[in-house]
Amino acid sequence: MAALREEESTITAKGQTTIPKAVRQALGVDYGGRITFLVDDQHRVYVEKVAEEGSDPVVDRFLAFLAQDMAKNPGTSILALPSTLRDRIAALTGTLDVDLDAEIDGDVAL
Repeated sequence: MAALREEESTITAKGQTTIPKAVRQALGVDYGGRITFLVDDQHRVYVEKVAEEGSDPVVDRFLAFLAQDMAKNPGTSILALPSTLRDRIAALTGTLDVDLDAEIDGDVAL
């Protein structure tokens, strides 16, 4: 495949690089934009703009409702967990050993 445009960038000691302006413009990304790197079995690397997920109108309306309710009722919208619920959570999870810095195995969907 013939390269339509070739740009060069240097990798820093921290493994960082600057995406050249011409490449950012070609991808249609700017500050805060997200890109993904794809590496094929021939070790060729492709860079693509991350497709923005469509919003869910039901979730959007629910979040708007929550924001409106919290603005109208700041003292009652967010409350501390009742102590009985905190105690129950502690009883159920107290023996779990979790390393928050450990790698996650398998696929994760958020």
